Amino acid sequence: MTKKLRLTESHVTPENLFYQRRRVLQALGITAATLALPTSAQAELLSWLKETDKPQPPNVKPLTFSQSALYHPDLRLTPEDKVTGYNNFYEFGLDKADPAANAGSLKTEGWKIRISGEVAKPITLDMDDILKRFPLEERIYRLRCVEAWSMVIPWIGFELNKLLQAAEPTSKARYVAFQTLYDPESMPGQKSRFIGGGLDYPYVEGLRIDEAMHPLTLLTVGVYGKTLPNQNGAPARLILPWKYGFKSIKSIVEIKLVEKQPPTTWNLGAPNEYGFYANVNPQVDHPRWSQATERVIGSGGLLDVKRQPTLMFNGYGEQVASLYQGLDLRSNF
Repeated sequence: MTKKLRLTESHVTPENLFYQRRRVLQALGITAATLALPTSAQAELLSWLKETDKPQPPNVKPLTFSQSALYHPDLRLTPEDKVTGYNNFYEFGLDKADPAANAGSLKTEGWKIRISGEVAKPITLDMDDILKRFPLEERIYRLRCVEAWSMVIPWIGFELNKLLQAAEPTSKARYVAFQTLYDPESMPGQKSRFIGGGLDYPYVEGLRIDEAMHPLTLLTVGVYGKTLPNQNGAPARLILPWKYGFKSIKSIVEIKLVEKQPPTTWNLGAPNEYGFYANVNPQVDHPRWSQATERVIGSGGLLDVKRQPTLMFNGYGEQVASLYQGLDLRSNF
């Protein structure tokens, strides 16, 4: 018996991508008559549709780091050009290719990160201070986007808890708030609600203190052996592999330890769709699509789709499930 292909909403091409491609195809005069084109012309069109063009090489530098077998699981890495060319960073546009195309305007020279709030020793460090003070290591983590696609990426950074401990949190520090750079001149999405998706900027995120202190929580400064490209959140971002990707805030300038739960950008914008916790959970669907499976971003493009089951906590349950013991993960999504 032939097995029927069952399509769900999570298989649907994102609306903005559909209309972008459709406009270009219409402008080129490409319709169903394309099937009558010579084989060579069809091949060129197929290559374009598969998004095999690679982004321009980013302005990055090699990093010195260690490796540990503990954080080098036997997982197939996502190709580097996909990691740097297919991502969300609404400050530079809504399409997956926009950050790579537009983030060159971001200036990272002299970048500083301030740690303040409920701490005994507020500190401000520039990136040179950070790279000298905290030894770097490479960790291969799964990344799961709330949009139901996934990657496997070799990040470079250090445990966030080391930076927080340097500021000596007080007993009142129950949460940690993060803020992205606010610079509408270099981040066009902050200036235009059309380009930036209608979000309120600067982008803010937050964690419970125990989540922030967890050994898996990485302050990340590099990827694929080099400093972060601008489109991936240069010069420093969070990586929280058991949470949906929007929790891993990019281009951080401020970290504040606070007593009360801080606001977060997506939770403010659509609280019924994006919770504060945002733990990967195949049993709790997004209101508009299933989270039971995910589309794996591999070496192909739109026509090369592989799906796999979503893992609870993105496969990191053994390490992090104890953080949520007794918490209703359906209401605290």
